[in-house]
Order: sequence, then C-alpha cells, then structure tokens
Amino acid sequence: MARSEFVDWLVEQLAPMGPITARSMFGGWGVYCHGIIFSIVVDDVAYLKTDATTEPRFEQAGSGPFRYSMHDGREMKMAYWRIPDDVMEDRGAMIKWSREALDVSLRAQKAKPPKKPKAAKTSKAKAG
Repeated sequence: MARSEFVDWLVEQLAPMGPITARSMFGGWGVYCHGIIFSIVVDDVAYLKTDATTEPRFEQAGSGPFRYSMHDGREMKMAYWRIPDDVMEDRGAMIKWSREALDVSLRAQKAKPPKKPKAAKTSKAKAG
C-alpha cells in the first residue's frame, strides 16, 4: 500500500524526535521512533499511544480512542487516542504529545515480562 501524503507529512513533522518511520499494518500505518511504535494512522487520522496517565488530557481535549468492529459485531477500543486538531496544527505541541506517547510505549515495554528464549531445535539422529 502506498503511503498517503498525510502519513508523509506526519513523518516529516515528527522528524525532530529522531528517526521516524511508518510501516503499513492492518489497512493503516504504524508510526515508529527508534523502532518503537507510538502512533497509528487509520484513514488519514493520527492516534497516539495512551495509558492511564495520558488519557485524561486527551479526554479533556475532546478526543476519543481508536475503535474497530470485530467480526462478531463487538466494538473494540485500543489505547490509541486521536490527536486533537489544535495539537495537529501546532508542530511544537504535536512533538510534545508524541514524545509523551513514545514514553507510554517505553513504559509498556518495561512492564512486559521478558520473553523466554525459544528452545533450540534439535535434530534427531536417524536409527540405522
């Protein structure tokens, strides 16, 4: 899928944060800084990663979470909230909010238990 002009613009706007990349995912885009996802873009709407610390500010700004429908009709809500319009219009504010979203992603990574190493595959000797 070709990147939209909006995704290109967002990557350019966030460049002062460090190396920003966008990868296609599930019909939208994941936005990464130093390889860590902190934002998603769906239908040219940008959302930032949130947690209990940052969600209230998004609520106060009149924003809402990204939602999608499951095959069985249930609606799911993700911990990504739409970037408020006034923040999108102010590059400094957008970078500040995006850095906070990156911090949320880093905290979430630290909270996860470390992955167990995969067991090495052993080849079985053929009996002859």
